[in-house]
Amino acid sequence: MSADVHHDDGHAHGTLKSYLIGFGLSVVLTAIPFWLVMAHVFDSNALTTVAVLACAVTQMIVHMIFFLHMNGKAEGGWTMMSAMFTILLVVITLSGSIWVMYNMTRNMMPASAQEIRQMP
Repeated sequence: MSADVHHDDGHAHGTLKSYLIGFGLSVVLTAIPFWLVMAHVFDSNALTTVAVLACAVTQMIVHMIFFLHMNGKAEGGWTMMSAMFTILLVVITLSGSIWVMYNMTRNMMPASAQEIRQMP
């Protein structure tokens, strides 16, 4: 029996080659952030965070393509549309949460000892 078996249910099926490519990319996209953090490659924590987040987003796309078989053709494009809507909601939720936490930290942190001494 061939690894490239297609059924008549209308859904995309992966091949052994596509699964191995996806697995390889997933391993590399996991190893890179681990190495960046453990080896302190960048002097800036912000740059390290951006690099780790970029690898995470790339890995999510790899999983969607190679393991979930999502493309613009599956189920008339509705699968991709729902995935894009979900991603939009996640981005809005995460960016809003970070914004709120940042503003709370900036506006509600107690005064430093130096500022307390200078108070009348």
